[in-house]
Amino acid sequence: MCGIIGFTNHIQNADSVLESMMEKIRHRGPDAGGKYIDDDIALGHRRLSIIDVSEQGNQPLYNDDRSLVLIFNGEIYNYREIREELTALGYNFRTQTDSEVLIHGYEEYGTGLLEKLRGMFSFVIWDVKQKRLFGARDFFGIKPMYYAQMDGTFIFGSEIKAFLPHPAFKKELNTAALESYLTFQYSPTEDTFFKGVKKLPPAHYFIWENGTLTVQRYWDVHFEADEQPLLGDWVKQISDTFKDSVTAHKIADVEVGSFLSSGVDSSYVAAVANVDKTFTVGFGTDEKYNEIGWAKRFSRAIGKENFSHVITQQEYWDVLPTIQYHMDEPLADPSCIALYFVCKLAAEQVKVVLSGEGADELFGGYNVYSEPGATWYDKVPMGLRRGIANAVSLLPAKRGLNFLVRKGRTLEERFIGNAYMFTPAERKSLLKIETDAPDPTVITKPYYDKVKEADPVTKMQYLDIHLWMAGDILLKADKMSMAHSLELRVPFLDKELMHVAEKIPSRFRVTHRVPTDDDTPYTTKYAMRLAAKRNTPKETAATSAKKKLGFPVPIRVWLKEDGCFETVKASFTSPAAEQFFHTEQLVKLLEDHRRGKADYSRKIWTVYMFLVWYKVYFEDAEAGAARVQNGNEQN
Repeated sequence: MCGIIGFTNHIQNADSVLESMMEKIRHRGPDAGGKYIDDDIALGHRRLSIIDVSEQGNQPLYNDDRSLVLIFNGEIYNYREIREELTALGYNFRTQTDSEVLIHGYEEYGTGLLEKLRGMFSFVIWDVKQKRLFGARDFFGIKPMYYAQMDGTFIFGSEIKAFLPHPAFKKELNTAALESYLTFQYSPTEDTFFKGVKKLPPAHYFIWENGTLTVQRYWDVHFEADEQPLLGDWVKQISDTFKDSVTAHKIADVEVGSFLSSGVDSSYVAAVANVDKTFTVGFGTDEKYNEIGWAKRFSRAIGKENFSHVITQQEYWDVLPTIQYHMDEPLADPSCIALYFVCKLAAEQVKVVLSGEGADELFGGYNVYSEPGATWYDKVPMGLRRGIANAVSLLPAKRGLNFLVRKGRTLEERFIGNAYMFTPAERKSLLKIETDAPDPTVITKPYYDKVKEADPVTKMQYLDIHLWMAGDILLKADKMSMAHSLELRVPFLDKELMHVAEKIPSRFRVTHRVPTDDDTPYTTKYAMRLAAKRNTPKETAATSAKKKLGFPVPIRVWLKEDGCFETVKASFTSPAAEQFFHTEQLVKLLEDHRRGKADYSRKIWTVYMFLVWYKVYFEDAEAGAARVQNGNEQN
């Protein structure tokens, strides 16, 4: 895993500018750096050596006549098979890296190369003769790719912060992104918080030629249930394919470890991977927020060593500016900070770690997937449910009332993903500024349109794969691991495993007929849990039946305590807050939460994370970013 950066070259000091841009992403690749510069383009690479750790693997890489130049971030897990195929066709390989198959594969197959790949990737190839730039991002969006066209220059790379030193880059806040963020808790569209900077979507490639940019999708998920196989057949397919995926994801010339919580996803990964070291973090001693006890018992059962760290409240709050610096854009997922600390812990021992991201989206794991048709209330006519929802929506948010509001909306109206912070009306009321941000349903509609005939569970999974997983889950996984020069691999997000998952009938993904060991009236990831039980020790088999918890963080409690309350209140009444928000509403939200009127912790956190991020990138500007970066380097 590495970092890439580049720009079309129309400046005299390209070398020094590129060096400054590369320095911004040194954390992504501290082992080596390389550059290619000609009159048309400048390409920079920072390397984290994983496969063929020799200097031969340093990038940029070239084809035989040096007419193609590659910079690459990621891992190609089937590179050996592709290499054999290309060798038989007459191509010569000078390294043992997975990177080299991309450049020769592009020579042979063009954009068709992407269909052959199994892995996570973000790369560009410059065609020196044709003066054409080709770039691609992997199937699920595991590795990031950003780009901008400014003042006649095309800039692209792994992280937005690396764009800042370029003289053509204009740093402006995209206020429309702020409004959408207040609903989603992340930036859900191709546009970012930096005006003019876009994300290359997952499973897309671009071609830049003669000043023109073309973006094209090359792959998509297709849920088409196969009703013929029995449940046991699906369990076996999942088990066999997952084992194969884990084997592929362990390919490395350095040590590989595994994250471990009390949940089925990480337990399944750790048990099948058979690595020597597992890593866990938690908060305090309450098992609600601390899974270390579970993880240590599981590690003992599989005969592995567990490394753990209890995150203090002070640590958590102190690191927030560093987190938002590394994220590039504000993210209000509280688990992001816990992920930062478990990555830091793992990086002290290993260079590569396996993690369980993607299992919920592929196999139907989120608790919300159990809602459609789950209660007698679903049989009440929608007109009546809608009227009740309109009435209770005027009341303070409560668990039971939220249920009535959700059930009074169609799936397409109520489900925008696993987070729904502020409604469009709430965010309009909260903001002082006016933006052209689209309604949440406008953002989700293109995805729902592609699965119009699917059942509700499949619709939610499809939406989450394209929005929530790419915009929140995978983005924080990449940025938090790379902050510590750690390669994070996700065996569930394998193209071959996806081919299995998309054929499983929804009744084998979510069932109301088989309760979990915790006596919840439903089971999510049903077939996958059964596959996991095949490969987890009997002493800890309960992990494959536990209700989905996520990564529990006690911010709800902390925001009621004096220190945290005052810290957030100071931010909510700051000049930056005054610029964007009706601050009296922010303070009321905070005070109502403290008094127990309702649990507003996630809404409070969403606004607070934006203000922390804004301070790092706009108020403190380069001085703030440098201070955060220097602090991270000392950790």
